[in-house]
Amino acid sequence: MTRSPFVAILAVIFAMTVPATAAPSDYTQQIQAWQAKRLERLQAPEGWLSLIGLDWLQAGRNTIGSADGNDIVLKAGPAKLGVAVLDGGGVTLELDPAAEATIDGQRVSKAALRDDAQAEPSVVRFGTASFIVIKRGDRYALRVRDSEAPTRTHFLGLDRYPIDPSWRIEAQWVAFDPPRTLDIPNIIGTVDAMTVPGKAVFEREGRSYELLPVIESPDATQLFFILADRTSGKETYGAARFLYADVAKDGVVVLDFNKAYNPPCAFTPYATCPLAPPENRLGVAVTAGEKKYRGSDH
Repeated sequence: MTRSPFVAILAVIFAMTVPATAAPSDYTQQIQAWQAKRLERLQAPEGWLSLIGLDWLQAGRNTIGSADGNDIVLKAGPAKLGVAVLDGGGVTLELDPAAEATIDGQRVSKAALRDDAQAEPSVVRFGTASFIVIKRGDRYALRVRDSEAPTRTHFLGLDRYPIDPSWRIEAQWVAFDPPRTLDIPNIIGTVDAMTVPGKAVFEREGRSYELLPVIESPDATQLFFILADRTSGKETYGAARFLYADVAKDGVVVLDFNKAYNPPCAFTPYATCPLAPPENRLGVAVTAGEKKYRGSDH
């Protein structure tokens, strides 16, 4: 996906760190409400737990279906779903008439599919399953979901550290003018150059630390931190944890590590998660947020 520079550049603040202030009196309830919404999204019928496939398309015709012998063998759905044609203009799907599948809710025989680089990717549905086309660099894949996926129906829940208000940190925001770029590797082996509008600087146990956020898309309204720390690979997921924060106000960005959460790759092998860059591997144990998923087999 093409990403534009972050447009809102804040002034550089020269103090080394803004001390954390007392959390609101209802802070625990606020975090519990956030955790409940996080769990609800994760367990939704088309949430990350429903993934059952990540199948890369080859140039030309790709037969799709659950029967052996298809170029792409689905884990759910009709024996013959159709044919996906990948050319320089994107992906076109020709549906088998007997498949009883729909594209964006319509019974059609053939349609060009919008990929996830666009605002609303096309959704192909068949029974309890569906897929969209994702684009990563110049490669295209089918991201397949099923609301009856075992990862969803047998989900073991989330383990978390106790809520700790001391991990709600008001960090100094140092803006980059102009914004910089940072290479973000991902779990499928490719690298994305993403926009970095500045850095968050904070202290913990007498030491100073920095985190670089990236901007996910031109219309993003929050800063996105992909981080690792000394708990990674031990008590927490090794590849990274994610954290969002509102853009800085008056030179301060609030890093609430109680909201640090696992990427989709912690639950399924069919996601394309970014990995924590070296710049965001903290030399401190962040004992807040989500722990490693105990139901993972990867």
